[in-house]
Amino acid sequence: MADSSWIAVDAMGGDEGLAVMLAGVARARHRFEGMKFLLVGDETAIREGLKKHPNLSQHAEIVHAPDVIAGDEKAGQALRRAKTTSMGIAIDCVKQGRAGAAVSSGNTGALMAMAKLALRTMPGIDRPALAALLPTLGTNDVVVLDLGANTEVEAKNLVQFAVMGAAYARVAMDLENPRVALLNIGSEDQKGTEEIRDAAAALRAAPHLPMEFTGFIEGDRLSRGDHDVIVCDGFSGNIALKTAEGTARFVADLLKRAFTSSVRSKIGFLISRPATQLLRDHLDPNNHNGAVFLGLNGLVLKSHGGANEVGVATAIGVAAKMVKADLARRIADDLTRFERETA
Repeated sequence: MADSSWIAVDAMGGDEGLAVMLAGVARARHRFEGMKFLLVGDETAIREGLKKHPNLSQHAEIVHAPDVIAGDEKAGQALRRAKTTSMGIAIDCVKQGRAGAAVSSGNTGALMAMAKLALRTMPGIDRPALAALLPTLGTNDVVVLDLGANTEVEAKNLVQFAVMGAAYARVAMDLENPRVALLNIGSEDQKGTEEIRDAAAALRAAPHLPMEFTGFIEGDRLSRGDHDVIVCDGFSGNIALKTAEGTARFVADLLKRAFTSSVRSKIGFLISRPATQLLRDHLDPNNHNGAVFLGLNGLVLKSHGGANEVGVATAIGVAAKMVKADLARRIADDLTRFERETA
């Protein structure tokens, strides 16, 4: 049984370096009372970095790792060095029960490969999926999965993703009966691939699950807030994610350009500053950071490689909430119910 009070953090992963990771952990410590951290990485560097965060030292232990996975390192190569790298050792802390979850901002492919090899998939799950919360116009964010772990899937994989995504939504957003949809090229029943249509048929035939299957959704409605979980293959999901992030940056840059184009525009900016700040905060990926690998015998979260300290703290917060809610058990219970009712 994993110790739910500890989070293992790959302190060396990510584009922003050790200083940002430690600052993020320190911020998370203030937000989540009772949480403790295993800081995995170069012991000398971490010890030096902790001098800027003296209060964190009382709530953290250093786990030395001599190596680091490079951002462009291939997954196969990374796997061979798992036992000596900060990423691999952080995952092993979960496997050994020293931590309830592992968080890394490092190489996504390597993290996925290491996590799957070390923790294995849960009974009833053929493939794990990468899930994250994206902002919407509704009162809640939306869970989207898969975001890149599986480029090709079968109907049964999509059904499993739906079950896992619904369990995640119930925990992350305190929803009793999440609205679940399949991402498709149209909302009509005859649209999409055979795999998507077969998955929809299976979900419609499973009213006993704690979710409301609403059918198909097109990409232009991802952020409307009409659904709580959107399910797709990893190829489509990754494109949707990157498109959403790019659109958010486009809107922010367009507003900046518009408000600096003239003196009148600058005055307008000062008047509308509270509204534009609200928009910026809502679209800021650091406020929605932390993608979860669902379907493994243990929790592993991917923080965005370019996340700042707020983003790192957000990802750790997601990990803390998932551990406290025992997400893996909830997924297992839902899968058992699905298999029993459809047998």
